[in-house]
Amino acid sequence: MRFLARRLGFYLLTAWAAITLNFLIPRLMPGDPVELLVARMKGNVEPEAIDAMRRAFGISDANLWQQYLDYLGNLARGELGRSITFFPTEVSTVIADSLPWTVGLVGVATLISYLIGTSLGVLMAWKRGTWLDGVLPAATFMHAVPYFWVALALVFVFGVTLQWFPVSRAYGLDVMPGMTGEFAASVLYHAALPAITIVIASMADRILGMRNVMVTTLGEDYVVMAEAKGLTSRRVMWAYAARNAILPNITSFALSLGFVVGGSVLTEIVFSYPGIGSMLLKGVENEDFPLMQGIFLVISLAVLVANFLADLAYVVLDPRTRQESE
Repeated sequence: MRFLARRLGFYLLTAWAAITLNFLIPRLMPGDPVELLVARMKGNVEPEAIDAMRRAFGISDANLWQQYLDYLGNLARGELGRSITFFPTEVSTVIADSLPWTVGLVGVATLISYLIGTSLGVLMAWKRGTWLDGVLPAATFMHAVPYFWVALALVFVFGVTLQWFPVSRAYGLDVMPGMTGEFAASVLYHAALPAITIVIASMADRILGMRNVMVTTLGEDYVVMAEAKGLTSRRVMWAYAARNAILPNITSFALSLGFVVGGSVLTEIVFSYPGIGSMLLKGVENEDFPLMQGIFLVISLAVLVANFLADLAYVVLDPRTRQESE
């Protein structure tokens, strides 16, 4: 377990560094969020109200060290400040409202993309020289195509021309949110096109990465030995070759899961989807430092958690890691 203990210590240190940078960067940037908010109100704000807003945004005349301690205390209580864009709503509320949409859309689409892309990569490497090689040029092309281009193409073809899918929002205007079958069906219907966009745009990377590693793994001695023992092709392919070839792919998948929290910003923008990516764009447009700060913190912590889960998967899948931990 020494391996996991070392990794956990590393991630805790990295989390502290991310939290500290998240505290420092907005305070080193020019501008004052309270002045921006007062400017929106045409300056018709009492001095007492300005002082109250400064306290709400965590801005004070105290020294930087005291502000840092106050920030850590607020963070421990789950207080991320108040959003300028959605004032006086708290940042934690804005994130909590938008996060499920991003996790539900991007998370599920990323998982589907990983499963399909990895499986196709294994099959293409195992059956190279067959018709499956025809997928390789298409995958190489899609690997170079950006998300937003795929999104715009799908919107034009299936949303505007054929009108098979809606092109905006997370559910229909005529549907009331709630735990009903009608609402669930509307959410799935509106999420279909952006989910297909993410799957198509990200699957090529999984196919190419898994195929390349798998081709190298098939030349290893333990795979040749397994074939010489007369084991079935399916067992050699999955239990010997794919199990070892998938290890590098786990790291990239963990990073993808971490950035699921950040969402596919451009995809959410194209489809006007109310996820974290859309909230981040609004925060940037309105110079909403508390909102950006909260979203960056959540993204950073999500990436660290996803990488720690990848380390756990390494311990399970790679015996060499378990030997190092003993």
